[in-house]
Amino acid sequence: MSVISISKFERFFRTVAGLDVDKNDLKRYSDFVNHKTYDLLLRGQATAKANGRDIIEPFDVPITKGLEERIHNFKEINEEIELKPILDYMTTRPLLDLDYSKETEARLPDIVGGLSVALARTFKIIDPDLKNPQTMQWERAFSIFDLLL
Repeated sequence: MSVISISKFERFFRTVAGLDVDKNDLKRYSDFVNHKTYDLLLRGQATAKANGRDIIEPFDVPITKGLEERIHNFKEINEEIELKPILDYMTTRPLLDLDYSKETEARLPDIVGGLSVALARTFKIIDPDLKNPQTMQWERAFSIFDLLL
């Protein structure tokens, strides 16, 4: 990832939650968004199959009210930081039994952006005084998301 991308990543976490992350956190972050994207798309595939479709549409992906609000927050922040192209590049599209519609593909960076906002804010819920998340905080945040998504 380029230096510009890393600085946008750092700026994003600073803007959203007042956190100082660095390029070493990028691997954890990447693992998180790819894992949660897979989980959401896997559920989307189950919904599409249950409804007799052979393609995953955006409405198949389980977006909760809270995640939808974080997606909206991300869109507002993205206008300033322009992180969406980076998220689109770094998000793995898992190979599933069904293909994704073009609309689903186009929505993924915003979904990942919403997950990113939720992750950053989760760190502050875990520890309101946190400035630089360490392994323990990353693991706790991942555990919370694994319980819910």
